[in-house]
Amino acid sequence: MIRENRLYDELKVGDTGSIKRVCTANDLYIFAHASGNLNPLHMPEQNGEAWSDAIAPAMWIGALVSAVLGNILPGPGTLYKAQSFRFINRVHVGDELNVTVTVREKLPEGVVRLDTVITGRGGDCVAEGVAEVLAPARKVHADDSIVPELLIQRHRHFDRLLKACEGLPPLVTAVVVPEDQSSLGGAMLAADHGLIRPVLVGTAATIAAVAKDLGLDLTGVEILDVGGDDAAAAAGVALVRSGKADALMKGHLHTDALLHHVVKHDGGLRTSRRLSHAFVMDVPGLDHVLIVSDAAINIAPDLTAKVDITQNAIDVALALGIEKPKVGVLSAVETVNPQIPSTLDAAVLAKMADRGQIRGAVVDGPLAMDNAIDVTAAKTKGITSLVAGHADILIVPNLEAGNMLAKELVFAAQAEAAGLALGATVPIILTSRADGDKARLASCAIASLYKAWKDGGRARIHLDQAAE
Repeated sequence: MIRENRLYDELKVGDTGSIKRVCTANDLYIFAHASGNLNPLHMPEQNGEAWSDAIAPAMWIGALVSAVLGNILPGPGTLYKAQSFRFINRVHVGDELNVTVTVREKLPEGVVRLDTVITGRGGDCVAEGVAEVLAPARKVHADDSIVPELLIQRHRHFDRLLKACEGLPPLVTAVVVPEDQSSLGGAMLAADHGLIRPVLVGTAATIAAVAKDLGLDLTGVEILDVGGDDAAAAAGVALVRSGKADALMKGHLHTDALLHHVVKHDGGLRTSRRLSHAFVMDVPGLDHVLIVSDAAINIAPDLTAKVDITQNAIDVALALGIEKPKVGVLSAVETVNPQIPSTLDAAVLAKMADRGQIRGAVVDGPLAMDNAIDVTAAKTKGITSLVAGHADILIVPNLEAGNMLAKELVFAAQAEAAGLALGATVPIILTSRADGDKARLASCAIASLYKAWKDGGRARIHLDQAAE
């Protein structure tokens, strides 16, 4: 929008201008960064408080007056000389404010005095005061679009995953070789949040030593004393087969060592479906979770494997409440090219979904990364599709592409990445030493929600709805 100011000579006593503004959690985060005011009372999600309980800083409220002065009355070119405030009521996230300035008097040398009033719901006064400004000396036309956009690094989707697990019983989880601080600490953190009930499978003495280093109390935690990675992996799988555990969690051992026992024909956890991994990613700036598969298990999957990879990822999305997931099958281009095999696989997967051979989602491909998740890119290339620009799930051509994509989202786009291995009889939580606490908790939450969905046939949460 182009805004035009009012010069000193154009202003009259009684002239008024106003804006409406809803207080959001992002407003409070941005103000905390800009001001350095980290008072916990003003920080959403601190100390277990809900967003609506965070109190907006008084000076954030006062700063809204400058938006009216600088944009509307007198408008661009206005400079503050003084401002008084009296704060009467508090403001919380979600409150709508009406900010009004009214010309009280015109003083010499281009100075204007204005009454400033901020009201909340029902017209209750939140703050009032008087501003003195130097009115613009020349006409200015200002364009709002010159202000760059801000991206807030906040993982609200994972917050809802964790909240959705409230009321679910802890998922009994065999934690295999939790013999370093990362794996043991992550498992116990999830236990503290009521997401899992861990059964620690590994060398008991080593586990006890790590717990001591971390200051953890393992009283009441079941420990199965099994030495060696291979034996511990076999024991963890045996716990699941005997019905004593409902999930597996990888500890301080190589993924292959664990999955070797999972996929064994005799004594493993195989199903008719191929094992695959799905990253569930909370990407700042995206209004939905993004599922990326397969970036961890299948190195160069053929078409048959990609069918299972796609169906596994769809099942995760359904478990998370995405009612009709949109699946974009990725390649380097968005047109079928016989010289690029992944484009052929993508086209076949889309047709198989049309015929009901892949169930529960809308599948389209080939799509390039840009037009899979960006509406503008899809429109620019003239792609007409229910999926293009709106993909909830990205199916990558191979492990290399998926691994690079996932890590780029984490380290360049500040995403958090949780995930599961699927296709076995139980969900398998594969955590990384690089995972933060939120990602570890979210992985356990996804496993719990997936198990509940498998048992009950319906999701407990709707992640396709806006978070705020």
